This record gives sequence, C-alpha cells and structure tokens, in this order.
Amino acid sequence: MTPTRILVFVPNWVGDVVMATAAMNALRRRYPEAQIAHLMRPYVGDVLAGAGLADEFIPWPNGGIGSLLGLARRLRRERFDLAVLFTNSFRSALLARLARVTQRIGYARDGRGWLLTDRLRAPRAGGKYIPIPALDYYNALAVAAGCSPPGDQLVLATSPEDEAAVDKRIGARRAGDAPLVVFNPGANYGSAKCWPAEKYAALADRLVRERGARVVASLGPKERAIAERLAAATRNVEVCIDPPLGLGPLKALVRRCDLLVTNDTGPRHFAAAFGVPVVTVFGSSDPAWTDTRFARERNVMLKLDCQPCMKRTCPLGHHHCMNQLEPDLVYDAAARLLEEGVAKRTHEGAKKTVM
Repeated sequence: MTPTRILVFVPNWVGDVVMATAAMNALRRRYPEAQIAHLMRPYVGDVLAGAGLADEFIPWPNGGIGSLLGLARRLRRERFDLAVLFTNSFRSALLARLARVTQRIGYARDGRGWLLTDRLRAPRAGGKYIPIPALDYYNALAVAAGCSPPGDQLVLATSPEDEAAVDKRIGARRAGDAPLVVFNPGANYGSAKCWPAEKYAALADRLVRERGARVVASLGPKERAIAERLAAATRNVEVCIDPPLGLGPLKALVRRCDLLVTNDTGPRHFAAAFGVPVVTVFGSSDPAWTDTRFARERNVMLKLDCQPCMKRTCPLGHHHCMNQLEPDLVYDAAARLLEEGVAKRTHEGAKKTVM
C-alpha cells in the first residue's frame, strides 16, 4: 500500500543531515503525492531549509518522558503510515512506536529492533561496527522504503536572504577573478578534529602570496578562541565571528566560493552538495565513515599508527595527527583543485564563445 503520510526522523548532526539528503530526496521523488514531515532538532533546520524535501517541519522538543509522550500524542493524531528513522537512538524508535506509525523502518541497534516493523542491520565484525559511508547507510533506508537506489547527489538550497547576508558580510572580497577560499577551522565534535589555527594562518599566507586568493574563515559561537588565534597569526584572513555566520549564510558562502578548506565537520558536506572543491584535513576521525565519493574532494591525513582513534580529544596528549601535518601538504591539494577550477572555467568559457 502506497504511504500517504511519511514521518522522517532527521539525524542530529549537521554533516549527517547533509549526507542523508540523497535518501530524503529519493523519498520525495518516490512518493510525490505523500505528505512528508521532518522531525528534527531545531538547530539543524537551516540545513534543509529551501531544499523542498518536506512539507512540514516538526521540532523535537527538549525534556524528559513528558515531552516525549506529548509529542507521541500529537504524531498519533496525524496518522502517519510510514516512518523512516535516519536516527539510531532507542528514544526515536520508541517515539515512532508510541505514535502508532504503521510501518517503521530503521536499523536494529541499541536494543530497539523490537520497536521496528522493518529492521536493517549495520555490518559488524568482532563486536564492532564496520566503517561504511553514512551516505550508503542512509540510502539503504530509502531502498527499504521502496525507493530506487538514491545515488550520491546531496541536496541543499540557499535562500535569497542567506545570499544577501553573505553579500553584505564579505562585500568586495568576491570582486574580480581572485579565487575566494573559505576556511572552516572549527569542529563541534572536539579538539582532536581541529587542525591548529596557526597552520590555517600559514596556509592563508601562502594562498594569498602565490595564488592571489581572498580568504574568509567561518567559525561558530563556541569557537572564539580559534578565531582569536587565527586573527593573531595572520592579516590575510577575514574572520567571520562577530557575529558568527548561521548555517544558512554559511551554505551561501560555501556555494559561491572557489574552494573550501575544512576540518572533518558538518559544513564540509555543503561543498559536495553544491559541487564546490574541498580539501578536508583529517586527524582523529576515519574518512571511511563519511566518504561521499565527491570527485572534487581531497582528503589530507598523515596516517600515523594512532590514527584514527575516533576520540574527541587526543588520548595521548600530543595531537601529532594534526600538529605534525604541515601546511605545505594542504596547500598542494588546494593548489591542484584551484588549477582544475581555472581550467574548467576556461574550457566552459571557450565552449560558450564557440557557440
């Protein structure tokens, strides 16, 4: 029976939200007449705004069992006949069951399998989950919901308001042919994912000196210390921290830049969604979990014996995986992507001239 009301449990992390958009888009295409609601944490709402993947956004409330039961009663009244759980928590599966959604699709983990009607199992070996790309992990849920394989294309959009905010913020820094390079030197997950601000500064100096680049850095409200270190180390970066860019304007900034240089954090995937070249610097994390097969991404990683530890802070206290990763390695990857971008634009311009 074709579902008419679909409830999508949206992931809680910005990067995971983006990596789930291929699957969400597949649901939208497969069931164009269905009413699709996204249940999500309010802070990720701006990530999906404007993408056209849902008809309704329902905020996941903070609080204990009382708020959960209240939300379950509301969802029960809406009579959803399909729930797709991109979240892994027991709590989300319990909510889908309490809401009496007819078909509940998700991964059987954390003891929640009995709450689901359709159970998928993530591959494991030796009691541990095997790293697989989150993109594939989420796409499998869409296939279980009756969709054709979604593919790799991530789906995001920007609003005119977000674009105008970026115009006002960076102004003339987008004028002329100089490449616009955006730095994303923070990471909400923890310091183990962060390449030092001083190394970002050295990279900026070389990009300005050798490539004539214009460099803008975006940092979140909790990353002021990184912003201060970056500003103290170079005058070649405009640091967006007062006030910080929201997720909507950050999408717009990434969409229009020529290159993103970032730690392994959520906005990294904005680049893949918009087709923007990106260099990702890896420290504690394993690229296998977040590979989107984006052809214009280059990963830079030392591959030390202690990598990847998957920790929020360095358990050995030295952070060699980032402290020993020199700016020249990142510059080489960035320069190649910028060269490819110039060649691509030149080729496209030649085709337009011939036509």
